[in-house]
Amino acid sequence: MKTLHGAGMALSAVLMSLLLLPHAVAQQSEQYDYWAPQRAMIQRGQQAIFMCNGLFTSERTLEQVFADELAFLREPIGTAAGGDYQVDWERRAVEVGAADGVPVMRAVFRDGIGCIILAPDQTLADIDTLPQLTLPAPPGDAAQIPWPDGDLIESDELPDNINATALQAASDWAFDRPTAEQNTISLLVVYKGQIIVERYAPGFDMSTRTRTWSTAKSIASTLIGMTVDEGLLALDEPLDLEWLPAVGSTDTDPRQNITLRHVLNMSSGLESVDNSGMEYATGSGLSYWAGASSVNGALQRALIRAPGTHWDYENYDTLLGVYAMKRALGDDQVYAEFPRRALLDRIGMRNTLISTDRFGDFVLSSQVYTNARDLARFGLLYLNGGMWNDQRLISEEWIAFSRTPAPATLGRGSQYGGQWWLVPEGRNDVPADAYTTNGNRGQYTVVVPSHDLVIVRRGLDYGRQGFNPWDLTREVIKAID
Repeated sequence: MKTLHGAGMALSAVLMSLLLLPHAVAQQSEQYDYWAPQRAMIQRGQQAIFMCNGLFTSERTLEQVFADELAFLREPIGTAAGGDYQVDWERRAVEVGAADGVPVMRAVFRDGIGCIILAPDQTLADIDTLPQLTLPAPPGDAAQIPWPDGDLIESDELPDNINATALQAASDWAFDRPTAEQNTISLLVVYKGQIIVERYAPGFDMSTRTRTWSTAKSIASTLIGMTVDEGLLALDEPLDLEWLPAVGSTDTDPRQNITLRHVLNMSSGLESVDNSGMEYATGSGLSYWAGASSVNGALQRALIRAPGTHWDYENYDTLLGVYAMKRALGDDQVYAEFPRRALLDRIGMRNTLISTDRFGDFVLSSQVYTNARDLARFGLLYLNGGMWNDQRLISEEWIAFSRTPAPATLGRGSQYGGQWWLVPEGRNDVPADAYTTNGNRGQYTVVVPSHDLVIVRRGLDYGRQGFNPWDLTREVIKAID
């Protein structure tokens, strides 16, 4: 018994010494990428979506799509001359991959929506089950309707206080980038409601739609703000969602304390699944590129911080706000038509397609296709304080919320509001009242109220990227005397 007792004491001493070791020593390190199969599947899904939208939404050639849209991918499959992919021109669909064990990924263009990614177990035989939107186009011919409601430009004479040489220099600054990774495809500058710069790269024109990436979040916030203005949602009331996994009584689920303000400020407190190299392995990537539900994934995250205390940029936070909007609208068809009827058609955004997942839920954190003029119209709505043709579409209170730094960003740059980006603390070479949308690959719509200015820059940047919208704003303002 003494021997056993001695052994027990020794084991206790060993365990105690292990507990006292620094945390870093106790951490286990894993080098193997367990997510590699999903990364391969998602990359094929990306290529399918990029090719499908490039060909059938943007109406570009295979050569152009491989040169620009697919430059974002590390190893696209095939070339414009051919490869392990199929384009079904009649059904407006793309299939990528067949020669190995990675699932074939398929994307299909749907009227009024753009391309939808299918799940790996679906085929083109499932096309007719996918959502589409068949609302008629707004009345009139945009080419005969004066800007900004339409595309007719009645005068291209610059205002007297615009320095044409400095304006050209700003335009050249946007296009003549020091690195090939920054690929500007369009620049539009609107001053006092008038287009004073409109420039496109070869292969693009005023009708070319491209992906907004996260600029879509600002459009989502606008639509959500309209439901708040109507009293259907409230910024500081709980979202009241059916969280997953269910925990029995909703009274015991701490996620019930998350409000609309929290998710629009990117401060929900929910576990972030789109960061730390996982964006193209799981999380929202599964809905963007692999046919998973954009709603279920958003509802499945655990609360790891008190809501409102920590800023963490997360696609799913936006999608939670969009889902709350859907529930508030209360009808699937009303929801499907809401972006067109409430916003797009009313301000002349005729070229904008807001895509859905295969279940009909808007992927308004990223998946919108539009052109520079439509984004300029969107910026003008904010520049004009939410008014359009003497009608109020968005309240001044909602615009103020959009431009107010999220509490969790104070002292950390104060660079983010309500799904809009703000001039960072300490930057003094651009007006402090400026704010912008911000999308991957260089999608910006900058609003500068103090200078009556909207600047739209579209890009197909790749690699390191790094185009700075505030630097562009600085260069454009140099042209205003």
